Amino acid sequence: MPRLAVFPKAFMQALCKDGSMRVSEWIELAAKLDVEGLEWYAGFLEMEDESNWKRFRKQVEDHSKSIPMMCCSPDFTSPDPAFRQKEIEKQKRWIDMTFALGGSYCRVLSGQKRPELSIDEGVKLAADCISACLPYAQEREITLILENHYKDDFWKYPEFAQKMDVFCKLVDSLKHPFFGVNYDPSNTYIAGEDPIELLKRVAHRVVTMHASDRYLKYGTIEDLRNEEGGAEGYVKRLSHGEIGKGLNDYDAIFSILKDAGFDGWISIEDGVDGMDQLERSVTFLRKKIAQYWPAKSTTS
Repeated sequence: MPRLAVFPKAFMQALCKDGSMRVSEWIELAAKLDVEGLEWYAGFLEMEDESNWKRFRKQVEDHSKSIPMMCCSPDFTSPDPAFRQKEIEKQKRWIDMTFALGGSYCRVLSGQKRPELSIDEGVKLAADCISACLPYAQEREITLILENHYKDDFWKYPEFAQKMDVFCKLVDSLKHPFFGVNYDPSNTYIAGEDPIELLKRVAHRVVTMHASDRYLKYGTIEDLRNEEGGAEGYVKRLSHGEIGKGLNDYDAIFSILKDAGFDGWISIEDGVDGMDQLERSVTFLRKKIAQYWPAKSTTS
């Protein structure tokens, strides 16, 4: 049966930029939720100090929870070999971080969609860099998970492999027991594509999932796609929202995942409007998981 984790989507600025929230505060907030885990982010300010890694792991485990997944954003599509090598070294440190925290999954991305890159060039650069990290991850029994991503909060350009065909081409080029897909249905809408179609194409490779629901505060998805190319960070018209009340069809998603044999972690990206909202999203997903992965009876 899948297990639930939460990600501090509402507190990224506070945890990663201005330091107005401490990681320990987030742990205490998340500990009150009916989830088994906390998805981590490599860019938390306090993670720069490696002495904090074991301390945070202990604090989470003291609440009978774990840190299963690491969210990080390597940029593997730069034409500069020295830049790519630095990104590989950063990814290896994030793998070490995941290992120290007791996690099993560490995200990778393709990189930024630089205007000068062709699809074949970008796929090869990303695949080569991810492949360079896989033996290091395997030694630590960490699975690298490629997300169908929209855009890192702090990137200039959107994700290179944002479009379904490009993402699938990259996934298909990577055959390794410690590589899989982190599926995020919301991000597919931003590419102007169907998340169910994508899931059908990659369900057999999905090992983790981001659960979210996405809204446009104004305008259309086409407006968003037209303006995203040069926007720093997330464009203003994009918004996360309460799960179960947005565009995503969780019955279809969970039906496909169940049929594919999925039983991995589902991490909730929500709570942008407060912890009450995050609690409601947890409740919604708990009910859906029980519906599609019912507990087996112990009676004879």
